[in-house]
Amino acid sequence: MIEAFLSKLKDQQDFDESLEISPYAKMMGFRLVRQDGQLTTVMKFHGDLVGSPFPPALHGGTVAALMEMSALMQLVWNVDQIHIPKTIDITIDYLRSGKPEDTFSKARIYRQGRRYATLHTEAWQSDPAKPIASAMLHFQLG
Repeated sequence: MIEAFLSKLKDQQDFDESLEISPYAKMMGFRLVRQDGQLTTVMKFHGDLVGSPFPPALHGGTVAALMEMSALMQLVWNVDQIHIPKTIDITIDYLRSGKPEDTFSKARIYRQGRRYATLHTEAWQSDPAKPIASAMLHFQLG
């Protein structure tokens, strides 16, 4: 399902598409955006994402889910394979509190072999130079 979704997008230079590839991605409000050749995953803000009401802050699990989805989308985008990569490990550094607003994430492949891939991703809100979290992820390929 992910491969079919991404294959139709690979022909487009720029796009902004809702990631309705799974009920989970739809519920989280994920979008996939490509501008200037770079893939960005966006989590549109809604009230269910708040973990702390006073002061309002995003739940850490929602930020982790965004970064995992961002890394998975980048990996599937770059690797031509039939099977969906399986997450092995995620190490997250929470750098600051997430505000109740849209959150963005970009991932880059740090190292890729035949069986495993390591990616680094960052999540930010209004300023990409001020990430709210970063993560290293390991995936098992096919």
